Amino acid sequence: MTTGVRRRMGVEERRQQLIGVALDLFSRRSPDEVSIDEIASAAGISRPLVYHYFPGKLSLYEAALQRAADDLAARFVEPARGPLGTRLLRVMGRYFDFVDEHGPGFSALMRGGPAVGSSRTNALVDSVRQAAYDQILSHLGVSDPPARLELVVRSWISLAESTALIWLDGRRIPRAELEVQLVHDFAALTAVSAAQDEEMAALLRRVVADEPADGPFADLIGRLTALVG
Repeated sequence: MTTGVRRRMGVEERRQQLIGVALDLFSRRSPDEVSIDEIASAAGISRPLVYHYFPGKLSLYEAALQRAADDLAARFVEPARGPLGTRLLRVMGRYFDFVDEHGPGFSALMRGGPAVGSSRTNALVDSVRQAAYDQILSHLGVSDPPARLELVVRSWISLAESTALIWLDGRRIPRAELEVQLVHDFAALTAVSAAQDEEMAALLRRVVADEPADGPFADLIGRLTALVG
């Protein structure tokens, strides 16, 4: 007969375990509603031991947020191959996977609150937005974006955030439809800007030239044509 022996965790291993436990709890409920006692219980350790690794809930939340931010930023990474519309659709699928999995935490973070008002947490949110911005420019093959393109991309990222938050509040629109709609939104924002600026028009022509007849951009054109036809 053998007796199970609990293995003693190293410092970094225990920290990573606590971050994972906290992230799971914060993902299911607003961080303000999760106590240190709950985190300790879920991790199978005492409350004082949690404070041994983290000085308070905010520092643990920031560590969990860092992990989540890295994960969310990675959702925008996509090989620069194939039509842009198809690539963006895959990105939106991964983005909403994250939103679906971390709903309450995502909502609390983006809407703000006592637990997420520090300069550290705000900087992490901004880092995700910047990572998304950089990735979209990479998809477009642009390293030095003109002012109108920067406006389009940053506006679209804000729109994606707002759409996800509204979707979480009741999920009244099918998720797959919203993913397609956001890709259409990107094309529409680009088209409106292209109507004002030749540099944006050239970019739009280049993007559309690579789009297949069954892609999301072509689908938008077909829908608009049917509306005005």
